[in-house]
Amino acid sequence: MQLSKYSKEFKFNLQLAIPVILGMLGHTLVGIVDNVMVGHIGATELAAASLANSFVFIAMSLGIGFSTAITPLIAEADAEKNLEKERTIFHHGLKLCALLGVFLFTLIYFSNPLLDSMGQPKAVLALAKPFLNVLAFSLIPLILFQGYKQFADGKQQTKIGMWANLYTNVVHILLNIVLIYGWWIFPKMGMLGAAYGTVISRFFMLGFIHFSLKNKSRFAVYFHHFSFSNFNKKIVNRIVNLGLPSGFQMFFEVALFTGAVWLCGRINTESQAANQIALSIATFTFMFVSGLGVAGMVRVGNLKGQRDFVGLQVAARSLFLLAIIVQTIFALLFVVFHNYLPDLFVNFNEISVTANVSEVVSIASNLILIAAVFQLSDGLQVVVLGALRGLQDVKIPMYITFTAYWLVGFPISIYLGLFTHLKAVGVWIGLLAGLTFAALFLYIRFSYLSKKLIENNII
Repeated sequence: MQLSKYSKEFKFNLQLAIPVILGMLGHTLVGIVDNVMVGHIGATELAAASLANSFVFIAMSLGIGFSTAITPLIAEADAEKNLEKERTIFHHGLKLCALLGVFLFTLIYFSNPLLDSMGQPKAVLALAKPFLNVLAFSLIPLILFQGYKQFADGKQQTKIGMWANLYTNVVHILLNIVLIYGWWIFPKMGMLGAAYGTVISRFFMLGFIHFSLKNKSRFAVYFHHFSFSNFNKKIVNRIVNLGLPSGFQMFFEVALFTGAVWLCGRINTESQAANQIALSIATFTFMFVSGLGVAGMVRVGNLKGQRDFVGLQVAARSLFLLAIIVQTIFALLFVVFHNYLPDLFVNFNEISVTANVSEVVSIASNLILIAAVFQLSDGLQVVVLGALRGLQDVKIPMYITFTAYWLVGFPISIYLGLFTHLKAVGVWIGLLAGLTFAALFLYIRFSYLSKKLIENNII
């Protein structure tokens, strides 16, 4: 491998990826801020928030995954200089995201009784149910926001989503302070205040990106002739055929980690709280490579539209290399600081729960070590998935991820977590196995397709 051939692509790839990374970090901080603030109330509250969030995260994964179909289609049309095609894709993407957001909110809201069948402690269930009812409503503005963001990303305007997320976090933190702790004229709502803060801040985020795009002269033309009654069957089918497999792929991955929440809850409340701490930390670092994955989707989609298949392969491999470098750094940091990171999420000032909290910290420290190991495989698989979406190849990757996560990873998690002394650590070893399997076979898939495109184009 000629490293210089790929390293010279770093600058342009990072120009695309860094705004996405910052935006996604901002998006992730919404959940992390909630977990930190709720975790300082108590371990039971943290476990309840984790359980409720798991339902919302599953629905969110379907919505966000579906919306990613917009980006490669816009990137390809942008390379073709086809404004009308771009506008039609944008309009239909928004309409489908709006419908999907309402559907997912309704589905999650009425799935509340399922919490009773998950074998969780009664104290956790009592807090999780009202939290879920409120939080589920945030799916509507969030998924609609994704429609706008994926359009902007496809136009290589990744800073717009970044600023929307960063400003939203400021609003979210302020809302959490006044609603959780009852500052100023607001009542003290406890953990429920975090749910209301998330809902309000996501509506703010939606409004911000709408007016940011509409008020820019270069984007104003894309808002012309918008109508909910006008549906182009061909465009709808293209978005759905790309969006559904992508949505299910993200669903399989998020559901895997949700399954880990459920398994750890079956072990005990401490394991569940520890799992949420480790997951929050791992998710934070995951956002860096997720940004590279979006950059891969944009660049591969754009170069595909230009029919520059050699450049496509080089750009993608450059992003793969960047992902490996970034995740190696995070893996080392996890190893060095695994005993200290959990302290950020717990409250040692409550003497009555000190023993409880100490066990949470001990378990979380061990889980962070496992997370350090799967940084490489997790990072590589998400960036390769981005490149494959840029190629508009989504069905085979969907099958690969299903096999990796649910036929390899989760059975290992069940066995090691529930039937061995490893418990929560065993659950995370299963996650490692699934992610590694996915990374290997997704990379093989991309290598095969990119080589085939190059050969066919030359011939």
